[in-house]
Amino acid sequence: MVTDFEDKADIYVINTCSVTQDANKDCRKVVRRALRNNPNAYVAVTGCYAQLEPQEIAQIEGVSLVLGAKDKFNIFELVENFEKTSEPIIHHTDVNEAVDFHHAFSSGDRTRAFLKVQDGCDYKCSFCTIPLARGESRSPQISEVLTNARKAVAEGFKEIVVTGVNAGDFGKQYNQSFLELLMALDEIKEIERIRVSSIEPNLLNDDIIRYVATSRAIQPHFHMPLQSGSDEMLKIMRRRYKSGLYRERVSLIKSLIPHACIGVDVITGHPGETEALFRESMEFIDSLPVSYLHVFTYSERPNTHALSIQPVIPIPERKKRTSILRRLSAKKRFEFSQNFAGSVRKVLFEEEERDGFIQGWTDNYIRVSIPYSEKLSNQIVDCKLHEMDKDCVFSAGVISVNDVVNTNSLAVYA
Repeated sequence: MVTDFEDKADIYVINTCSVTQDANKDCRKVVRRALRNNPNAYVAVTGCYAQLEPQEIAQIEGVSLVLGAKDKFNIFELVENFEKTSEPIIHHTDVNEAVDFHHAFSSGDRTRAFLKVQDGCDYKCSFCTIPLARGESRSPQISEVLTNARKAVAEGFKEIVVTGVNAGDFGKQYNQSFLELLMALDEIKEIERIRVSSIEPNLLNDDIIRYVATSRAIQPHFHMPLQSGSDEMLKIMRRRYKSGLYRERVSLIKSLIPHACIGVDVITGHPGETEALFRESMEFIDSLPVSYLHVFTYSERPNTHALSIQPVIPIPERKKRTSILRRLSAKKRFEFSQNFAGSVRKVLFEEEERDGFIQGWTDNYIRVSIPYSEKLSNQIVDCKLHEMDKDCVFSAGVISVNDVVNTNSLAVYA
């Protein structure tokens, strides 16, 4: 029986991340939290942190099993009775042996399914440990992805979120492409919404953008990592594009899909990022019609090229730059969202009730909140966006519910 993590369990399987140093610290805290719930529990730790630092995890008191990238899907083959041993067992091999693709889709609720279509990465960005933790880029064939997508729809999901370590790299082993995958998913009429979690700007080609502009189900929402708006920094970071290409992508998106939401990943305080280069990056981002930023503070990662780069930016300065860009993000999100005040957009509502309200997302990734009604749960509803609060969440009125909800029981706004 699967239980909530906060409940007492006999076995805990903790799948870890290791993108930043904070992620490693968080992983150790989660392990200790599990042991507080049940000191006698069998604790297995898998994922990127387990691949990169197996001995470090094994030294955490109470950990029973450490599984690297190749073996993390073989836990039942490797462990028979899940009985604790005096010393932790480590299954760890070279990451290059992780050559298989393991299908998965997951969710936090019944609204959106996160459909994994790709794993690993062939890029060698200066700051990143993912190639060391996940191995080379690999993906299944389109037909296999479609099978999993249909399973997700059959379980009641209204939105499929296409994910991967480097999702745009999909299909090269089979002479297929990410665009072909999107087109095939779009043909499954039962999928009401398709959203792409993230795609590198050099892989988001014009054909993909033009297809999304006319797509039946793919949502007008693009999340493109930038990392820096300075060409000098992009070279230092070993990124595969320049700022001019990024601007071209944004311009084409906005020319074809003016209402599209565009999210941006940025790293602050990477070695070599002088004050002048940071300002150049910030001014570049500010000049773009993007909608929000995900800002990450650089942290040192073992065995990465960035460790050899000078100057090293002091941690207080890194955090200061992060704060500056997060304020810019708040400004961008407000400006983007405010453009849609008074408009009608389709909203997919979630299941959870929050203080008497239910929340959801528009097609172009604007947060909406209305008084709770169980009948709206996991439904796509036409809503008129009214006022926006300080967190850029719109209040809204139900316009049309496509015969799913009895509107007599709701406040309906014209």
